[in-house]
Amino acid sequence: MKKKIVLVGAGGHCKVVVDALKRLQTFTILGIIDSGRTVKEVAGVKVLGDDGKLETIVKKCPLAVVCLGSIGNPYKRIQVTLQLKKIGFKLPAVIHPSAIVSKSAKIGDGTFIAAGAVINPDALIGEHAIVNTNASIDHDCRIGDFVHVSPGVTLSGGVEIGENTHIGTGATVIEYKKIGANTLIGAGSMVVEDIPANCKAYGNPCKVVEQTPNVLKQ
Repeated sequence: MKKKIVLVGAGGHCKVVVDALKRLQTFTILGIIDSGRTVKEVAGVKVLGDDGKLETIVKKCPLAVVCLGSIGNPYKRIQVTLQLKKIGFKLPAVIHPSAIVSKSAKIGDGTFIAAGAVINPDALIGEHAIVNTNASIDHDCRIGDFVHVSPGVTLSGGVEIGENTHIGTGATVIEYKKIGANTLIGAGSMVVEDIPANCKAYGNPCKVVEQTPNVLKQ
């Protein structure tokens, strides 16, 4: 029997999540909750209203997916996740059926794995992360909570990425390098040395260009 699930956030990332859920055919999408938008539906799924409806919805539909992406700053995604947990929702991982995930890989609750992504043996993906379209996570990688691995990113074996970090589209990280928490790696960057926490870095080779101690503030 299909499980009912509600989506929170009606932006572009929501379309990707809807597509994955429809292809999985294990969930029935109840609808979308969104604040501050005027759209009535996303990808054929009705917007039910704003956050005020969540307390009522959780009684009949205890599963939810956070459909907010995070371009460089996961603040809103984190806040919505905490709100849903406080209300009582459970946030399952959603893995697109075209993704290739090793049986020995571990995927945390609330994480979204998009179409064409590859997660290789003994990789560990934390909670509420996004591994986006055609990203490649090789063996023994360690990806922290709320990390966003953007489309087309390649992480070689043994890479470690701290929580809340954003790896930009098409970036490459060579084997066994470490990237700290709360950091933004620019699109197309080539990471050949460790990158510290709380900074912005980009280029080939990737270099720190700015310290960003307030990444989790609005």
